Amino acid sequence: MRKLLPLLSTNPHGGGRSALTCRFRCGDACFHEVPNTSDNEYVGDVIAGALSRRSALRAAAVVTVASAVGGAAVLGNAPVAEAKQPQEPTGGARGLRFAPVAPNTADQVTVPAGYEQNVVIRWGEPILRGAPAFDPENQTAAAQAGQFGYNNDFLSLLPLRQEPHRQVLVANHEYTDEVLMFRGYDPENPTREQVEIAWAAHGLGVVVVQEEHRTGRLTAVTRHRLNRRLTATSEFELTGPAAGSDLVRTSADPDGRTVLGTLNNCSGGTTPWGTTLHGEENINQYFAHGSSATDKRYGVGTGASERKWERFDKRFDLKQEPNEVHRFGWVVELDPYDPESTPRKRTALGRFKHEAAQPRLTEDGRPVVYMGDDERFDYLYKFVSSKRMRKGSSRAAHAHNLTLLDEGTLYVAKFTGDSPAAETDGTGRLPSDGEFDGSGVWIPLATAGPDGAVSHVPGMTAEEVYVFTRLAGDKVGATKMDRPEDVEPSPRTGRVYVALTNNTKRGTAGNAPADEANPRNVNKHGHVLELSEHWGDPAGDGFAWRLFLVAGDPADPATYFAGFPKEKVSPISCPDNVAFDPHGNLWISTDGNQLGSHDGLFGVATRGERRGELKQFLTVPTGAETCGPLVQDRRVLVSVQHPGEVDGASVEKPASVWPDGPGKIVRPAVVSVWRADGRDIGV
Repeated sequence: MRKLLPLLSTNPHGGGRSALTCRFRCGDACFHEVPNTSDNEYVGDVIAGALSRRSALRAAAVVTVASAVGGAAVLGNAPVAEAKQPQEPTGGARGLRFAPVAPNTADQVTVPAGYEQNVVIRWGEPILRGAPAFDPENQTAAAQAGQFGYNNDFLSLLPLRQEPHRQVLVANHEYTDEVLMFRGYDPENPTREQVEIAWAAHGLGVVVVQEEHRTGRLTAVTRHRLNRRLTATSEFELTGPAAGSDLVRTSADPDGRTVLGTLNNCSGGTTPWGTTLHGEENINQYFAHGSSATDKRYGVGTGASERKWERFDKRFDLKQEPNEVHRFGWVVELDPYDPESTPRKRTALGRFKHEAAQPRLTEDGRPVVYMGDDERFDYLYKFVSSKRMRKGSSRAAHAHNLTLLDEGTLYVAKFTGDSPAAETDGTGRLPSDGEFDGSGVWIPLATAGPDGAVSHVPGMTAEEVYVFTRLAGDKVGATKMDRPEDVEPSPRTGRVYVALTNNTKRGTAGNAPADEANPRNVNKHGHVLELSEHWGDPAGDGFAWRLFLVAGDPADPATYFAGFPKEKVSPISCPDNVAFDPHGNLWISTDGNQLGSHDGLFGVATRGERRGELKQFLTVPTGAETCGPLVQDRRVLVSVQHPGEVDGASVEKPASVWPDGPGKIVRPAVVSVWRADGRDIGV
């Protein structure tokens, strides 16, 4: 039997992340007390049991929704116990016919044989009129405000029909790593100029890109009329049921409707009406001197912040502005086609650490948005709009569609396994029925309408539900998950896929043990869950769920790949962002690989005989994370985030020379990959 891949050394920062990444990205969340101290049941136990199944085919058996959900629903298209093993692959599922990249630690973007790549745009490249060329030794806040921001994450490509072979690229700029940005940076004494540059490097970027004929190469079109930067000091509008609440008013904004900036934008989504959604994630780390119970539940520390921004703007000091933190942690909606528009923070979607927000439509045209709260032991949510999308490109339709996410019902998920709890012990031992699966319900938290909002949570007002959504989830007994990050509905089947990155606290002293939905204690590698809404209705209140992938080395018996032979798949660890290709395959980017390789991008078939066939498409450079995957017919786009972010690294002592080689500062960037022969990806 093949030996297990070598694991990285035990790392208290979670997954394979460096201490430097944890410090600047999430404020060392792994070193802090778990914010969720409620006694809700824990969903993580489900997967562990499935991992050790002796029969992968039985693990993929049909899941039936309990009658308590309101009727029968099944996750179909799965092999039954008597089904034959998949045949020897002859090239892979359509869209995945490429030679998989081997795990590696090369300081480069490694792609399959027969594929080419280019850097689309780097941190600091000018995109606005008047912005200067990037000079790492002479950075200014004014220059950065007109240049591509730092640590690009979520990506969206939108059509630009008036200009052939051009598209609109939208990117999140999640966070800054000042140690890798500024020569001689002193973390205890940042300068005002360094802080203002960091403010300008956060936020969102819009840049038009030019397609090269017959390839997948993209190049940025600088100074285009649609190009835009939105930063930590740009104006944003609060909309929906919490806008104007006493909980979001500050001395600078007594009306509670205008916020300066967006922070820690992780992943996002693209709407059917042509806007983009951006999740504000680890917002706790930017604020100092938290003192309330709600601050603690959201992970805000009691001392100074890592970046010391509170020294330069009192709004980051919660002693002086206790409500400022409540104005972050939302989903932002941006209209990329209108450079004069004010982006909106949609409070009806709740406030927590939003990883992403990808909508789908009900049969009658109402948007449903799935969302994960990226924290150990936190929850999975969805929002169902009460308003229908209007088709067409008229001004009236556009104006109407910009109100869709302000009215509707916010829900949180509760998972139930179909085996007695005592049969799930966190070791992977199977319950008596031989499988881990079950049903679930969506519990309503609050409903917003044209005349106000109504809370469904006893003891909480509607405004409190929206601003303190985590506490609402605690009160109604939502299921604790293993860092639910990106959540994507399949555009072909409607099934919903949830990436749960990891949770090394599972089953440890004082923390919730495994149960039937996230099954491994001390979960280093994470997993992917598959949900099917009751009767196929995204607006419904119940669902069936089952295991799809349990990550790790395929040679480890505690892994599972939807029943596909494990000797024929790539090893994967710590799934993070997900996306679908035109063929219905799920693509998964990783964050914090625990298997000794750099992070990468993987494609996996979700249907047919090759369901569960997982193949690695690329790896990223030293210290980097793979973000924002976007898969089109002829190109794959990824964000290479925080390259060189390795413990002990600095501008003076770089750990990576990507993308520009020795002697150049390491720079996050967007990369496009395509087939050298010009044909579609993976066919």
